[in-house]
Amino acid sequence: MKLALITDTSAYLPEAIENHEDVYVLDIPIIIDGKTYIEGQNLTLDQYYDKLAASKELPKTSQPSLAELDDLLCQLEKEGYTHVLGLFIAAGISGFWQNIQFLIEEHPNLTIAFPDTKITSAPQGNLVRNALMCSREGMDFDVIVNKIQSQIEKIEGFIVVNDLNHLVKGGRLSNGSAIIGNLLSIKPVLHFNEEGKIVVYEKVRTEKKALKRLAEIVKEMTADGEYDIAIIHSRAQDKAEQLYNLLAKAGLKDDLEIVSFGGVIETHLGEGAVAFGITPKN
Repeated sequence: MKLALITDTSAYLPEAIENHEDVYVLDIPIIIDGKTYIEGQNLTLDQYYDKLAASKELPKTSQPSLAELDDLLCQLEKEGYTHVLGLFIAAGISGFWQNIQFLIEEHPNLTIAFPDTKITSAPQGNLVRNALMCSREGMDFDVIVNKIQSQIEKIEGFIVVNDLNHLVKGGRLSNGSAIIGNLLSIKPVLHFNEEGKIVVYEKVRTEKKALKRLAEIVKEMTADGEYDIAIIHSRAQDKAEQLYNLLAKAGLKDDLEIVSFGGVIETHLGEGAVAFGITPKN
């Protein structure tokens, strides 16, 4: 078996696999003032924030290219790959996953699986890493897919944002929730639910209480096993460090890392967001 792993630029890939020869990344375009950018090609994260500050309207994203994925699958077959595992942004916040299922039958010489990750960012990248580790250990494709699927069922992601308007205007959160949050100065704790959609999990009154609640949720969610825990932020290093300290005091320091959201996800969360994602360890 020769396995290729495909993901997209919404994922935060661990450094150990960032440029691995068996890992392929589809671009998710970011549109700012009518111009299309690809993070890492013609847009850095600092440039993204500069353009965001100068823009009169919120940026947008579009789905990865179906044609690009189709071409990549043809290329992989020519390069001798026999199996493909695609781990893309959650179907609950992007239509890409639903749109690519027909490609499985279009490439009968490849054994392909496209499970819905129901997540994004660091946990999505960790799934890619975990699948690669399983492949290195010589596991069969069906075993790898089943193992990743079982991890997806235990993945969690929770978010606190500065401004709900980004999520509302991008269609990722109900308008009613945004109105309540903005008018009453509530800091909703948001959650990727079982369908991979972003919903309000709880409502707290202050940012300090929201961070404390995030730390409590992490401890609750990781009590039944070993997890990789990522604190993820969009230009909110101070909040990320506060959350880190809360979790370190709770005895979780060894499993923690602080990373940044890329431009794709920041587009929908806005500056100042802080989150955590947990992924079961292999």
